[in-house]
Amino acid sequence: MNGTNTPTRNAPPERTRFKLDGRSVALDRRVHAARGDLADLALAGTLFSAHYARAVALTCVAPGAPILSAASPTSEAVSELLRGEIFHALDVTTDWAWGFCGHDGYVGYVRRDALDVEDKPTHRISAAVAPLFSAPDIKSPIADYWPRSARFSGEVQGDFIACADGFIHIRHTAPAADLESDWVAVAKSYIGRPYVWGGRGHRGIDCSGLVQVALGAAGTAVPRDTDLQCEGIGEPIDSEAPLQRGDLIFFPGHVGIMTDGKTLLHANAYWMSVVREPLADVVARLADTHVQPIIARRRLTP
Repeated sequence: MNGTNTPTRNAPPERTRFKLDGRSVALDRRVHAARGDLADLALAGTLFSAHYARAVALTCVAPGAPILSAASPTSEAVSELLRGEIFHALDVTTDWAWGFCGHDGYVGYVRRDALDVEDKPTHRISAAVAPLFSAPDIKSPIADYWPRSARFSGEVQGDFIACADGFIHIRHTAPAADLESDWVAVAKSYIGRPYVWGGRGHRGIDCSGLVQVALGAAGTAVPRDTDLQCEGIGEPIDSEAPLQRGDLIFFPGHVGIMTDGKTLLHANAYWMSVVREPLADVVARLADTHVQPIIARRRLTP
C-alpha cells in the first residue's frame, strides 16, 4: 500500500446524495453501475438513484476472481477479473464488493478478499499459464498457477521475478507495458483450455472472453459480451467476400476467430474447450436450430 491518502483494505467508498429533477433514462446494467439503492456517481446527471457513490480503485490480487451477478457464491459468473486488473468498488461489505471492471466497465460482485490496493504492475504473464514458485528455484514447491495476462509488481532476481506472492520464472513474463504484436497468435495459445462460462483465462474461458483477452494483449480494448462486440468491433464484411485471418464470425450468442480463410478458433460449449475446426462444420452443426447460423462477419480496421 502506498501513501497516507490510499484507501485501506476495509474502507468503504464515499457516498454522496443528490436530488435530481427530470426523467431518468434506461441504461445497460451490464456496463452502467446502477442498482435499486445505489449508482455510480458518474451517472448522477443521467440516472435517478437514492444514493450515489464515488468509485474506489482496487486491484485483483487473486490469480482470477469471478464477477458474479449477485452477492452469493452460487450466483452466475458473468465475467472474470485476472490478477492485476482494476475493479472500481462502489459498495464494500465484509465479504463482497460491488462495482465495475476497469478494463471494460462490466458490472458485478467480487469477493472482497480478492481485492486490495497494490503498486502499479511491472510485469505480466506472457505464457499460457505460469507456475508461482515458493522460492527462486524451479525445484521448489509450486504455490499456485497464474494465467496469461495476469499482472503483478516485482523485481528481477536472477532467472525469476520476485513478487509478494512468490517467484515467477522470467521466461514466463514480459514487461507490463509491452504489447503482443499478433493477437490471433495469442488467441491460439488458449487452445485446449476448458470452456467456462464467464471465464477470461484463469481456470477456463468463454467465446467472448477469448476475443477480449487476445485483443487486449495487443492493446485493443473491446467490450465483454458477444452482442456488444458485434456492435463495436471492426467493420462488416460483405457476405460474398472471402474470409481471412483475424476476421470475427458471430453466431447467435457466440463468436469465433478465423485463423485462415476456412478455419474457426473458438471457445465453445460443444467441445467444452478452445478448439480450431472448419467453419463449415460449425455452420452445419447449428443449421438444425438456427435458420441463419452466421449473423455477422466483421473485420478489424487497421
